[in-house]
Amino acid sequence: MKLLILIGLVLLIIAVHQLMRVIELSREFKKTKEWAVTESDNSFNGKLMLTFMFVFFGFFFWQVDRWNDRSLPDAASVHGQKIDVLWDYNIYLITIVFLLTNAVLFYFAYKYSGKKDTKAAFFAHDNRLEMIWTIVPAVVLAFIIIFGLKYWNEITDRSTDPNKVTVELYAKQFDWTARYAGKDKALGSTDYRQISGSNSVGMDTTDAAGNDDIIVKNEFHIPVNREIEFKMRSRDVIHSAYMPHFRAQMNCVPGMITEFKFIPNKTTAEMRKDKYVINMMAGINKVRAAKGEEPIEFDYTLLCNKICGTSHYNMQMKIIVDTEKDYNEWLSKQKAVKTVAAKSETAELAH
Repeated sequence: MKLLILIGLVLLIIAVHQLMRVIELSREFKKTKEWAVTESDNSFNGKLMLTFMFVFFGFFFWQVDRWNDRSLPDAASVHGQKIDVLWDYNIYLITIVFLLTNAVLFYFAYKYSGKKDTKAAFFAHDNRLEMIWTIVPAVVLAFIIIFGLKYWNEITDRSTDPNKVTVELYAKQFDWTARYAGKDKALGSTDYRQISGSNSVGMDTTDAAGNDDIIVKNEFHIPVNREIEFKMRSRDVIHSAYMPHFRAQMNCVPGMITEFKFIPNKTTAEMRKDKYVINMMAGINKVRAAKGEEPIEFDYTLLCNKICGTSHYNMQMKIIVDTEKDYNEWLSKQKAVKTVAAKSETAELAH
């Protein structure tokens, strides 16, 4: 059986070779050279370009429909809604320009396909065209830049809200720690030289303002409809505190404190009831079920958005947005972390 298959393949190769020889010999009887481009070739290619345009656009809209439910849900912060408006404006603008330019490109390839007696028109310069494609993009981009800067200045401006919640996000490979200001509403100062196993965030043991600070791991809570002021530090390399659902991101740079603030406007419980989120999580859990994994619930997440090392992908922390009541209840259960010096003194007295 294997021998017959081998013989069949050999005969097929010989037949193809002979067919190619016949084609080569037949070309010698043609009046034109085989590499000469004819009007029918140009016309055929022009029609192919027009056909490809419709296939290309169809594929584009299919992709939009196919993956739209895998994008982020609506912003869960006040400033994030403004960012989404700018995002939508940019996407609509890019889509319109993409469709128009490609439609013209493919249509012109069809309409002006080469013909024997047709000559192309040529002109070296046109002031009107230069003005149009300079002024129009400049006006459109100016709109984006002006509103982008306006929103950015509002977001990064220093907080003046007396009722704000101050949280420090401390980054190190490959871990996040959140530190809350205590009843004095002020974070204690820090000193990198005092970082140790029992003082992982480097709190200054001589600053009494840090005695009522609260340190949490794995997840941190914030109240809805209150301004949250984040102060960000890094122990080792540049990290980036990225909270995609709030449209918030800020680099954490060793040796300096960076800041960011926003007002969350949807609790975790409210987001879990959102129809878009329900459909999104259904799709995710369907994939997880196929892999034999347990289903998960929606959660806000703090990620690192700078490639900071081998475990960068796993550097994340859960964020819980609570009602004011639930947040206060959670906060009341957290124990204030005393400085290392205060702990040592207590231990010595006990002995």
